[in-house]
Amino acid sequence: MKPFGLLAMAATALALAGPGHAQSPGTSETEIRIGGSHDLSGIFAPFSVPAVKAAQLYFDEVNAEGGVNGRTLKYIVEDHGYQVPRAVQAANKLINRDDVFAMLLNLGTPHNLAMFRLMEPQGIPNVSPLTAARQMIDPPAPWKFAGTASYYAGVKATLEHLADEEGAENLCTMILPTDFGTEIEAAVQDVVEERGLTLAAQTTHKPDETDFTGALSKLRDSGCDTVGVALGISQVINAIATAHKLGMEDMRFVLSSAGFHTVVAKGLAQQGVMTGVWAGSGWQDLEARLDQPAVADWVAKWKAATGEDLPGTGALLGRMAAEIMVRALQAAGPDLTREGFIAAMESLDFEDEVGGSSVHMSADDHVAASEVVISKIEDGSWKTVRIIE
Repeated sequence: MKPFGLLAMAATALALAGPGHAQSPGTSETEIRIGGSHDLSGIFAPFSVPAVKAAQLYFDEVNAEGGVNGRTLKYIVEDHGYQVPRAVQAANKLINRDDVFAMLLNLGTPHNLAMFRLMEPQGIPNVSPLTAARQMIDPPAPWKFAGTASYYAGVKATLEHLADEEGAENLCTMILPTDFGTEIEAAVQDVVEERGLTLAAQTTHKPDETDFTGALSKLRDSGCDTVGVALGISQVINAIATAHKLGMEDMRFVLSSAGFHTVVAKGLAQQGVMTGVWAGSGWQDLEARLDQPAVADWVAKWKAATGEDLPGTGALLGRMAAEIMVRALQAAGPDLTREGFIAAMESLDFEDEVGGSSVHMSADDHVAASEVVISKIEDGSWKTVRIIE
C-alpha cells in the first residue's frame, strides 16, 4: 500500500482543533448517524441481511449502555438489490438527506466504487465494506478502510497451496464479468504465470444465470482440475452441485471470501457435496470455534435475539465491523469529527475474539485484519487448513 501518513497527520491535527458536537457532520449532541448501502434482496443478500442484523444488535447493546461518549448510534440502511444505479441512489440519500457520519458494511465491489464518487468529496469514512476487492483501499485515501484480506490475496494463496500440496495444474475460471470477477480472474492468471501452470478455460455468467451445464461441460472438456469461482451465493451452490451431478467430483472449486459462507457449506451438503470446495478468506469460520468463551457468548446472544441457533458468515462480518466502528468512535472522543475518527481508526490494535483475527491499523495500513485463512468443506462444514499471517 502506498503511504499517506502526511494526510493522516493533517487529519490528526484537525481533530485536535475540531468543532463541538453540533458542528460535526452526521452527528448531534445525542446521536451518530451511520449509513449502509446493502443487497437485501439480490444475489448477495445472504451476506447483507445477517450483517445488518448483527451490526444493529451490537449497536443496540452499546446504546443500552449509554452509547458512545454520550451519543447513541443510528444505523440507516438502504437496499440496492445488487444493482449499481440503486447503490448510487442509496448513497446519495444516505449522504445528502440523512447526513450520515460514516458508511459501514456497504456491499459490492462495483457498487462501492460507484459510491466512492459521492463519498470522496466529503471524506466520508467507508468502513469494512462487504467486498474484499483491492480497490477498497487502492489507490489509498484517508477515508478508505478494509475489514479483511483481499479477494485476490485469498484466492491466490489458496491456489498456490493447491498447486503445492494437491497437484493442481490446469486452472479455469467461472466469473461474473464485474470488478469482483476481475479480482478472482487476476489471482488465477498470476498463479498460472508464476507457477508455470495452464489456464485451460474461462467462462463468464450473468447475475441471474441458473443453468451451468454448458459452462461446466466446457471446463471438463478443457481438462480443468481447479476452478476459481466468482458467482453469487445461490449460483455457487448450483454450479458446484451441477458439476457433481455431471460426474465431475474430482474437480476442485476455489472460492473467495465472497463464497466463504455457512450457507454454501450447508447448501452443498444438502446436495450431497461434502468435499472438493476450498476458499481463501480473511477470517475463520465460526462453527469450529463454538467452544471459545467469547464466541459462545455472542452465539447465545444471537440465538436469544433471533431464534437462530447459529449466526452465519454474514452475521460474523457484521459483528466484526460493528466492533471496529464502536472502538474507533470511542477512541475519537466526545469532540467527534471525521478527521478525528480517521486518526482513531489508524490507532486500533486489538484481538477480535469473536472474529478470530488480529486487528491492527496505522496511517500506512488501512486493512483491519490482514491474515489469509485457507479453508475447505468437509461433511457440511468449513474446516481451517492453514492461516497465513
